[in-house]
Amino acid sequence: MHFIKIKTRKFLPPKDDLFQLLEQHLPRLREGDIVFITSKVMAIGQGRCIKDGPGTDKLALIKKEADEYVPKTRLTIKNNILVSNAGIDSSNGNGYYVLWPNRIEATLKQIWQKLKNRHQLKRLAIIATDTHSTPLRYGTVGTAIGSFGLEPLIDYRGKNDVFRRPLKFTRANALDSLAAMAVLLMGESGESTPLLILRNAKFAEFTQKSAYKKIVVPRTEDKYAPLLKVFKPVR
Repeated sequence: MHFIKIKTRKFLPPKDDLFQLLEQHLPRLREGDIVFITSKVMAIGQGRCIKDGPGTDKLALIKKEADEYVPKTRLTIKNNILVSNAGIDSSNGNGYYVLWPNRIEATLKQIWQKLKNRHQLKRLAIIATDTHSTPLRYGTVGTAIGSFGLEPLIDYRGKNDVFRRPLKFTRANALDSLAAMAVLLMGESGESTPLLILRNAKFAEFTQKSAYKKIVVPRTEDKYAPLLKVFKPVR
């Protein structure tokens, strides 16, 4: 596999032109490329920015943006992802809180279609990334908050392990694994690298639709469901 970091101009809150950024900085794409894009530039492209000032109550903003939250904390669930602050971030925000983008799948489909047509490709995928904290671990890890054009899971069920024992449950989350590597390479400070291309991922299974929801586990089937009971839905 070959990861290609794409350094860009500064993308300016509260609103900037995302498609201009892609056209200006992305090189010629190839068949089978996977393009990673940070949630921050997607959100700024939608104008999803709130001025950080005396009149802004961040805790109230977090509660408004979250799907579920733990009262009196900044622990939230948004779009079926355990994330602090409902994904709201002020780093690289130039005085603004940058929220998570709206209509993530629809926006990624639009980007996918434009790039697919422009570069005349049949197999292309787009993954939106952000970071979250893993319980009991220091440091943030990249995660996928949406995707289009890629099957997210590698299914090992029915195959044998090295001792010929059949696997019954094992599926690899390729989407978040790739997002973690992409975010590590893009960086999180002043790198100005909100885009990245993965080339020659031989295991990637492309699709012509969104398959992102295949990684979402129903709450009734989640092994961590007892821990999630502390989260309350936002009313």
